[in-house]
Amino acid sequence: MSSIPRDQWYVAAYTAEIGRELFSRTICGDPILFWRTEAGEITAHADRCVHRRFPLSRAPSRLVGDTVVCGYHGFTYGADGRCVAVPGQTRVPRTARLAQYPVVEQDSLVWVWIGDPALADPGRIPRASYLDSPGWTTVRGMEPLAARYSLLVDNLLDLSHETYLHGGYIGTPEVAATPISTEVDDDAGIVYVSRHMADAECPPFYERSTGLSGRISRWQDIEYTPPCLYKLHSRIAPVGSVPDPDGSDPDAFHVEVVYAITPETEHSTHDFWLVARDFALDDEDVSAFLAEQNRTVVLQDVAALDVLEQVIATEPPGYQELSVNIDTGGLAARRMLARMAGAVPAERAVPAR
Repeated sequence: MSSIPRDQWYVAAYTAEIGRELFSRTICGDPILFWRTEAGEITAHADRCVHRRFPLSRAPSRLVGDTVVCGYHGFTYGADGRCVAVPGQTRVPRTARLAQYPVVEQDSLVWVWIGDPALADPGRIPRASYLDSPGWTTVRGMEPLAARYSLLVDNLLDLSHETYLHGGYIGTPEVAATPISTEVDDDAGIVYVSRHMADAECPPFYERSTGLSGRISRWQDIEYTPPCLYKLHSRIAPVGSVPDPDGSDPDAFHVEVVYAITPETEHSTHDFWLVARDFALDDEDVSAFLAEQNRTVVLQDVAALDVLEQVIATEPPGYQELSVNIDTGGLAARRMLARMAGAVPAERAVPAR
């Protein structure tokens, strides 16, 4: 049985990636062809000609107006996936059409539905409106991960690893030393993990971008909506500063770190990352710094998780890992993902104390 949940929305691309050229990306094992019509709408279909399976994204296949012409035998398809021309005959077989995937552009992301199209409800797509809103500036990237998506979920829900894996960038001793609080909303399908550090060292990631130095108040509030969207609400402020009673927070800097965790296959992942901020909006140096720093951090995670995937592939059957208090959010996410994938959830793991 696949560990990848289907009948779910996944991020397939950034909106800027898809234009008037044929674009392909494999999502949950499905090679999917994207292009933007002359009217600007994105369309998504199986990246495989119905005739002899040639990938329609591969040259010499080409886009002509709002049709795509297969570069192998010339079968031609409209934006709705229907074949409109077959070489050597005027009759087009009724069954000659590409499988079509529901697709939605939202918050600078392109979401694609993997599963039964009849179940696709755009209202279920989680929001991150600040990624494409006035008052925020966002940098972004994507790194390929040669590891299963669940390893990235584990990684992001336990930020204590920042102290050890990302020292000199975003990690400080207080991250690993500070206890977390975990809340699971099964009805909404969201896992929350919070770590509030009232007096912490300011890491270079925030010192260079905000101008704060020395000791700071640093909050990390995670909101994970399985299977795809992870949001880290980061608050950086002078020690002793707290939000005002009305919810305003004029003394703080706010950084929204977003990951779209999209399985490519059972053992590879598209690691989309975005960093949005509500300060220094037009400062290109700050943007360049945050983009470079966050990519470095992501690549450190990628290197570690690629190794972990290899370890798991060679370990003996029945190996039992140890879980502790910092893993409560990750364990809750595992149970949600197992239910989504139709697997029987494992016994509720009790963290070692």
